[in-house]
Amino acid sequence: MTAARVETFHSQIAANRRRSLLLVAIVAALLAVFGFVVGFAMSGEPAGGYVAVVIALVVAGLLSAGSYFAGDSLVLAASRAREVNETAAPQLINVVRELSIAANVPVPRVYLIDDSAPNAFATGRDPRHASLAVTSGLLEKLDREELQGVIGHELAHVRNLDIRFTLLVGVLVGSIVLLADFFLRWTWWGGGPRTSRSGGGRRDGGGGGLLILLYVVAIVLAVLAPIIARFVQLAVSRQREYLADASSVELTRNPYGLERALAKIGSDQEVLEVANRATQHLYFVNPIKKWEARASGLMATHPPIVERVNRLRSLSGGAPVDATTLRALAGLD
Repeated sequence: MTAARVETFHSQIAANRRRSLLLVAIVAALLAVFGFVVGFAMSGEPAGGYVAVVIALVVAGLLSAGSYFAGDSLVLAASRAREVNETAAPQLINVVRELSIAANVPVPRVYLIDDSAPNAFATGRDPRHASLAVTSGLLEKLDREELQGVIGHELAHVRNLDIRFTLLVGVLVGSIVLLADFFLRWTWWGGGPRTSRSGGGRRDGGGGGLLILLYVVAIVLAVLAPIIARFVQLAVSRQREYLADASSVELTRNPYGLERALAKIGSDQEVLEVANRATQHLYFVNPIKKWEARASGLMATHPPIVERVNRLRSLSGGAPVDATTLRALAGLD
């Protein structure tokens, strides 16, 4: 008989990194194909498609530059986070320092959000310009081992360059949305297939038919491409969460603290008021509860808590949990 394959945090990290890179490649390819089809349909010439691809990439680059240098400041300001030191939050600073050493990254700037809902996020363009924000509820409701699990997860995002990675995906998705919106508006205001003329006559029927077909394809892509890109973005976000969980175990050598933290935070009913749809993907768990009015129509930015806990349990050989036993793990039963 073939021996059962043993899953380790190293294999989880490698697998999730490969999946994430593949998903980013898909979004980039979707932007290039969509740009070419739209440019070709609007101009009637292949050269127009190439020009559209270049323009889309330039816009994506400009958006990336703005988010790269100012995105973290905007997120921290929107979250009403204030910077703290060892005097104000001694245990938090101590845990951040010890795990920064374990992760071999510079100690990030630490911020506190005055909110009773337990949660945390990391932001910044690279490990040397990183910031870590936690809520006051996280410090009040978690013990030291659980806090280590959460901080290890967030520092894994910093070490793995997840902030930069998700920024790239977000900009690519945003570029697809902008291109789709522009093309649909152009179509609405009278744009249509452009056929070239030769000797005063229209292009032959075969060429014109091909252009009309491309135009129809462009309209279909303008509707579907943003939806597909958004689903891929969410898949990237979920894969990076799995990767950060596995990396946290690598740093702390203790999956149980992270398991209990996931169970406690996932079971908590407090509402994080400062979170919104633009920042929800940054947090340790999705801060917008399913029963909130602002959650209507949202697609999942994070994997289910039960699934994250069970992936951790697969590393330690523990029995899987379900939604009912998750409450017991959190100490609620």
